[in-house]
Amino acid sequence: MSSPAPSSRSGPENCGLEIFWDERLISYDFGPGHPMNPVRVELTMALARELGVLERPNVTVSGFEAADDKLLRLVHEEGYIAAVKQAGATGAPDPRHGLGTADNPVFPGMHEASALVAGASVAAAEAVWTGRAEHAANISGGLHHALSGGASGFCVYNDPAIAIAWLLDNGAERVGYVDIDVHHGDGVQAAFYDDPRVLTISLHETPRTLFPGTGFPDEIGADGTSVNISLPPGTGDALWLRAFDAIIPPLLRRFRPDVLVTQHGADAHALDPLAHLTLSVDGQRTAYGLLHRLAHETAGGRWVATGGGGYELVQVVPRAWTHLLAEAAGGPIPPDTPTPEGWREFARQRTDQVAPLRMTDGTDEIRISRWAGGYDPGNPIDQAILATRRAVFPEHGLDPMTD
Repeated sequence: MSSPAPSSRSGPENCGLEIFWDERLISYDFGPGHPMNPVRVELTMALARELGVLERPNVTVSGFEAADDKLLRLVHEEGYIAAVKQAGATGAPDPRHGLGTADNPVFPGMHEASALVAGASVAAAEAVWTGRAEHAANISGGLHHALSGGASGFCVYNDPAIAIAWLLDNGAERVGYVDIDVHHGDGVQAAFYDDPRVLTISLHETPRTLFPGTGFPDEIGADGTSVNISLPPGTGDALWLRAFDAIIPPLLRRFRPDVLVTQHGADAHALDPLAHLTLSVDGQRTAYGLLHRLAHETAGGRWVATGGGGYELVQVVPRAWTHLLAEAAGGPIPPDTPTPEGWREFARQRTDQVAPLRMTDGTDEIRISRWAGGYDPGNPIDQAILATRRAVFPEHGLDPMTD
């Protein structure tokens, strides 16, 4: 397979979407009290089903196979894979490989659950690359912190990196990866730091205040293909979207990837307990629409979307990722849509929490202040944007001040 299948449509309306889902994905579970509770994925799929997203005629929900060792070795060391299997089978920690820490406790069947997540992302990449689906999604994926030889930050196997490596092995010449999780996508960056075929762009809270402590603008990789946009705590919708707009579209337009892979951690939301940005669900929803249009504009419509972080399990993640799935299907959900009563009751039964009443946080439309309109050298957001543009734009033949 040496070239991508042609896209069947030119725009983001009524796109074909294949969602890879299996109830066994909720077995990726670090145990009671851990922030990454799989109920967030369960509630997302339930909300998407109740709102009719999964039943749309252009949406397919498909099964898949767990990633085998050959696929995992595209990114991970053989010794690490063996260590994950051993830890999951015996329950014994292995600190050398990041297993059994507070972030990554060992749980029974850890390898099988993690390989299942990776398999779903590879299946999504294959569906898009072969042309079977225009867009594909694995909301249980986006485990972007896992490194070649160790677990990190709630992530055991790095499914986005494995999916990208699969694409490269199957003929993709350029892959674009955009990560809008509040945390730096360090594992994906590390996997392709010296590979100019992969453009990784991470938009995150500054590593000065947040795990994993990487993702500064001067981490530019091969030919400027590692891009890091590092924003201060408190950044909200309008300025976050200004940073997005000032950096991501120009670079994707210049790079022209064969496929766009995106990670949609919902933890930049104001209610997330582990971070300090202040986005709303509406700001997140706006970003999904921008990425969808960029997939059509720059990658022939070939788009693979994953989940990621997000630890406000009821108020944020299910609504955010349901918006993502609806957007990928080409039919966004109107923000003022009520959440179904049946879903709210299911959320109460599963979490003993009161679920939100609507699919909006109350901000229906967010105006994006464009970089071309001028910048404020005293504004911390504009300082962060300019630091990234100066670091990488010249590597792509772009002017940091004007392009």
